[in-house]
Amino acid sequence: MPLDPQRAALTTPEHLRFSTNLPFAQDLEQAGGRVARQATGHLVFYRADGLRFLATDPAGNPLHECEWGTDATGNVALLRARIRLDWGQWVGLKPAGLVNETCLNLTRKPDWQRLTADDLRMMAAQALRVSIEDVRWFYRDQDLLIEPTGKATIRQRKDAFYVLEDGDFERCRFMSCMGAMHWPSIDFLPVVELFQSLLPGTGFAVFELIRGLYDDQNDGNSAPRPLRYRGIPPYPSEAAFRLFSSFFTPQVSGGNDPFALFMNPERSHQVMWLPADTPPVRYFDERAGACLTFQGRLLHKVTVASDSSGLSYLSSKGRRVAPCDRYAEIVGAHVVLTDRDRETTLTVTLPKGNLEQSGESVAMSPVDWRSVFVHGVPPIPPVDAYGAVLLYPDDESEIGECSAQPFVADYIQDIGEQDREIGAVLSQAQHVLIDNGDAVVASCVTFDRPRDYTVLVRYPAFAQKQAQRLWTVCAELQRWDWLSRIRFVPDEGLSDQEATHSYDVIYHWVPYGSGTVPASLAEHMERISRMLRIGGSAFVIGPAQLGQFGASHGLTICREEPVEQLPTFRMHRTILPKAKLRAGLTLFYIKKD
Repeated sequence: MPLDPQRAALTTPEHLRFSTNLPFAQDLEQAGGRVARQATGHLVFYRADGLRFLATDPAGNPLHECEWGTDATGNVALLRARIRLDWGQWVGLKPAGLVNETCLNLTRKPDWQRLTADDLRMMAAQALRVSIEDVRWFYRDQDLLIEPTGKATIRQRKDAFYVLEDGDFERCRFMSCMGAMHWPSIDFLPVVELFQSLLPGTGFAVFELIRGLYDDQNDGNSAPRPLRYRGIPPYPSEAAFRLFSSFFTPQVSGGNDPFALFMNPERSHQVMWLPADTPPVRYFDERAGACLTFQGRLLHKVTVASDSSGLSYLSSKGRRVAPCDRYAEIVGAHVVLTDRDRETTLTVTLPKGNLEQSGESVAMSPVDWRSVFVHGVPPIPPVDAYGAVLLYPDDESEIGECSAQPFVADYIQDIGEQDREIGAVLSQAQHVLIDNGDAVVASCVTFDRPRDYTVLVRYPAFAQKQAQRLWTVCAELQRWDWLSRIRFVPDEGLSDQEATHSYDVIYHWVPYGSGTVPASLAEHMERISRMLRIGGSAFVIGPAQLGQFGASHGLTICREEPVEQLPTFRMHRTILPKAKLRAGLTLFYIKKD
């Protein structure tokens, strides 16, 4: 006989990890707690002071857990939170978990002795081109310290997100961050920085927590508090607008278009957000290993934890072509998952009520995203497929090999638009090789006409994500013929005969494991020379010593730039100032004579 949902929520191992919450598992009432069942059947557990410590679906499967305490001033504060993603992975939230400090010498300014915290805020507002109100939102008086010597210390606090390796903070890896929120009294909506580092479903699950706390705080009020987007600097995006709109409803004055107004960084804060009547809700089915997301009567998304594609199935409603030809629909009392020509009936317990049934047909695209893998998609564990995101340390630890790739690929893409010579090289290329660039394949593809791309795969999970991204771009452009000319092959799957003098452009990342041994570096240059046609160009990323082996293989080093000096990496350091690349990592622009 299944456990009572309330008891299952509190007593199942791994549901509660924070020590301050463990007494509630023994006896909820005796510990001063209570539980509320929402209209959807979801359970929310509260402490004696009315702060939620656990939220679950109707069956008692956890959605998030909160740890509350007090800050340095004695006020109530959210200390940490654990948030469960659709595919079972837990991520962590630590308010003000990332703090960056900047020191200024004010003695060079006239009458510096009279400068106040608001003067520093005004200087910051002018430098960042935002209002002083926005600056005041994120910089408290205690974050702006002016010493009698004229030294000013500015502390920038950000809420930090972590991948929780074992479901708790004992083993965690930094993932991303956002402007520090006022969690006990939510008064604005944030946008996450380093959003491409977010594990799938993180943004949605975090907003589920935000909306839950917001509802708690507005319970009993005559009108809910209106929210606005705040950020320094503001990063409005279409994805952020969609996420906000799932949980809140945009309100604007004067008949303006909410989306257009939001996308203007200088005016995005003018959009007012009020709670949506039917925010999305999640239901976990442990037997099926699936998570179903509903919004009102509509099935919005289904995620199957054992799916090696690392993709969810989305609703087909309103879509001409389903993302990667995968969609979910309700047929009778079942959920049917479609992946191109394969259908799977999912036996799950559906929410009670009159749910919206399938009725719209979805066209199948002419090309399967998996077709780019010449030998088929290699075996990828589901946890690796879902977890194929680029993570960056928040300390001085060295950035990993794959995570360093976007700094170069994005830079080459930028200079291709600015530098006439590089632009011509990229646009005129007919045959391109991407070697060990699994995390940035789509950034190396120029979507202007058909051309042949060969991708040598070393990290299959990242390559799979890039294949899915390529499919998405070609679907938007309706240029399936471009996708059919992209080939992913194993790193060792390119024959010498096929590769010799074949390519107009080569992107080559020297694997970190190759080290700086001269013989190994010379071998890489020999390989590039052998595969590059005469007059061809290569972008090679490796140790600084690599350049000295070019001439002996008929290669001319036209430009070399330390990756740490590229504007893309300098921009990254504005978010994570301690960011550190492998010493000597260099981008070489090479031509074959």
